[in-house]
Amino acid sequence: MIYLDNNATTRILDEVWNTMTPYFIQNYANASSVYHQMGREANAAVQLARAQIAEALNCSPKELFFNSGATESINTVICGIFDKYQSKGNHIITVSTEHKAVLSCCEQLTKKGAQISYLPVDAQGMIRIDDLKNAMSSQTILVCIMAANNETGVCTSLTQIATICKEKDILFFCDATQAIRKINIDLQKVPIDLLCLSAHKLHGPKGVGALYIRRKSKPIQITPLIVGGGQESGFRGGTYNVPAIVGFGKALSLLKPTSYHTVERNRDLLEELLGGIPEIIIHGKNVPRLPNTSYISFKHILASEIMTACPALALSSGSACVTGSREPSHVLMAMNVSKEDALSAIRFSLSIFTTQEDIIQCAQLVTDAVRKIRDQSPIWQLFKAGLID
Repeated sequence: MIYLDNNATTRILDEVWNTMTPYFIQNYANASSVYHQMGREANAAVQLARAQIAEALNCSPKELFFNSGATESINTVICGIFDKYQSKGNHIITVSTEHKAVLSCCEQLTKKGAQISYLPVDAQGMIRIDDLKNAMSSQTILVCIMAANNETGVCTSLTQIATICKEKDILFFCDATQAIRKINIDLQKVPIDLLCLSAHKLHGPKGVGALYIRRKSKPIQITPLIVGGGQESGFRGGTYNVPAIVGFGKALSLLKPTSYHTVERNRDLLEELLGGIPEIIIHGKNVPRLPNTSYISFKHILASEIMTACPALALSSGSACVTGSREPSHVLMAMNVSKEDALSAIRFSLSIFTTQEDIIQCAQLVTDAVRKIRDQSPIWQLFKAGLID
């Protein structure tokens, strides 16, 4: 099978797996048990991983807190900031195309009195900076905007947004889960206050992530989501998942932004080859995108029909968190794409393991499937005859 669903999850690197396995079998100690040698070695492994991640982000290891992944980070930050900053205000700004974890969390907070502003996007999936500025008020306590969209791959103007938030003394939280290592994010240059990432999006293990909290003269206050044994300086309780944390650090140390140069060439080749299919839409094509992502609508065909006709391909119709829903992508709907075109959209997301041969074969399989489905489609015949749009 050709796996092109890497925005959902990625294959673990061999080097990462080999680094993890000793902590399942040889040194399986609890990293908090520092009164014996095995525990100290496990603790040292956790701190090494923290340092590796800090180096990749260009931040201090003391600014990183391990958890189970980006969804936990999102809940921690949005709920925790709202809890601590209600004396200042109750207003949160986000974007209509954010990940469902953000949107669901914000929706829950409205029941507790939060006021949420959902910024619109243009046809390419970009927010207008003036809309952000106009939405800000004296009651705004948090801005939540992702670094890159998980469906379209469209990238955000992080430096500009972070600078505006800093000037207005409003906390900026960035979900960088899809973007880390695909684009350069330097936390010494971009004044992001809070940032989350997950290992399994970058060839590390599932079930582990990290939350970055910038150290400031006026410390950022967040109510912990999970309390317990005092791990992570009392911010996140629970026994350290040492093998996963070790794998997380190793994966980030191995990947570089240059790792995705070949990926981008393969993505561009895929779009070139699929460009021979009539009536397709490449969403977000005219703005900066992640180098591995292409979200394409094949007009007058359901995406599910194409994927069923291509059992040798692992594809998706959008976010893995909502795949299976009969509703069209909320991201495409926010971009003012028609419901019909949204239901015809397939996300192709490549990885460093994707080869040129994979791309050529994928393009041929999809091209053949589209042709066969359209040949048998009365709707396509009506479209060709000019009787429908």
